[in-house]
Order: sequence, then structure tokens, then C-alpha cells
Amino acid sequence: MRNEQIFIQPLSDTSIIITFGNEIDEKIHLQVQSLSKYLEQNPFKGFVEYVSAFTSVTVFYDPLEVLEGSNNEYSPYQIVHQTITSALGKLQTEVGHSSRKIDIPVCYGGEFGEDLEVVADHNNLTTDQVIEIHSSGDYLVYMIGFAPGFPYLGGMSKSIATPRRSNPRTSIPKGSVGIAGEQTGVYSLDTPGGWQIIGKTPLDLFRPEDDTPSLLQPGDRVQFKPITEAEYHKYKEKIT
Repeated sequence: MRNEQIFIQPLSDTSIIITFGNEIDEKIHLQVQSLSKYLEQNPFKGFVEYVSAFTSVTVFYDPLEVLEGSNNEYSPYQIVHQTITSALGKLQTEVGHSSRKIDIPVCYGGEFGEDLEVVADHNNLTTDQVIEIHSSGDYLVYMIGFAPGFPYLGGMSKSIATPRRSNPRTSIPKGSVGIAGEQTGVYSLDTPGGWQIIGKTPLDLFRPEDDTPSLLQPGDRVQFKPITEAEYHKYKEKIT
């Protein structure tokens, strides 16, 4: 993987950050995912974990374990830096072609989407137009963060972009689908938040009892499917 924009820097005495660019971009996302998958399959001595973000991967390591077996000519950071540099030279970014496609049913508006009209008014659209635009998007899961299972999605049309609420709510129910600026996402847990809520899904995005607790993973493709309130309750009955 050759990219003049790749920077490798120390973050602390036990971590290093690899940055692939400075904007949310699908090509950069594929590079992030490629390195993440490589580390999962080829952990080096002293490797602890990695955390992927929109444009970077942070690698945490145990300095003492990194030094074990080395000739101590280099510091732990230098050894990890060399290891990451070597790994980057071996990577292929075609990993994104095998992404999963997941439909998320959403009941828009009403008690499930109190801010749907706010989004419509802000963009001089009708609520039906907002629903049509939002549900026709092809969304890429860039990362999971903020709360367990919460997906940060790319691909939302700028025509429905809306600023965050000036006064965040103290509690937003899990399953709520929101818009913040040019992003959309789904609340995986009951948490405070300032996103404009336009609907709600009956699906649980975070299931701690499962081997893979997060329903969505970075690299997944998501499409929202409008459903009625009656269909929402039917989904809930099947799940429970």
C-alpha cells in the first residue's frame, strides 16, 4: 500500500497512530480496514489491540513484550514503527468488496421521529421528501463509536443535512435514527444526544449477549427501509 499521505506517529509510550488522510473518504476507509484486518490476522509480539477511526488506526502495544527477543538496538516505538511500515507494504485495499449489505427498518416521524419536521423545514422539503431521500441512500459504516454498537455512516445526501440540536436531549431511546450535520446514525443504547431524531428502528444494534455484540461492523453497507407503526410493533414482537 503506497500513499504519500500515510503518517505514522507515537501517540503515547504504549501506542502508535497510523493516519491515512484528513477527510472522510471511502478509499481511506478501505485502507483503514485493510490494516485493521491485517493486524487481526497477524498480531505482532507485544500487540494489545487496535482502534480504527474514520481516517486512522491506533495500535496499542506492551513495550516490554515488544522488546523481548530483540537486540535492544531500537526502542519499542521504533520496532513497532518498522513492523507497521512492513505491514503497510504488504496490504491490499480490495477488502471492501466483500462488505455485508444490511437493511434497517425505520418508522419515520410521529412519536418515533420528533425532529422530522425540523429537518424538512431546514431544507425546504416536505417530510415525505426527507424520508424518501434518507431511505434511498447507500450508507457505508465507517466506524463504531460514541456508544457500543453506534454506527457512524457515510453517504447521506447533503440535501437533508441539518445541524445538531442547540439543546441536546438528556435521553434518546435506543433505535432512534438521527441526523447531525451531514451524517446519519442510529442510537444503539439509551443515551443523551443532540442529533435530530427522524425515526426509530425496532432492531437492537447492540446485543451484549451475542458473540459479536454489535449488529453493524465497519465496512458494512446499510440501507434504511421505511415501515409503518404497525409494522414496527410486529418487528418488536418477533424480536422479543
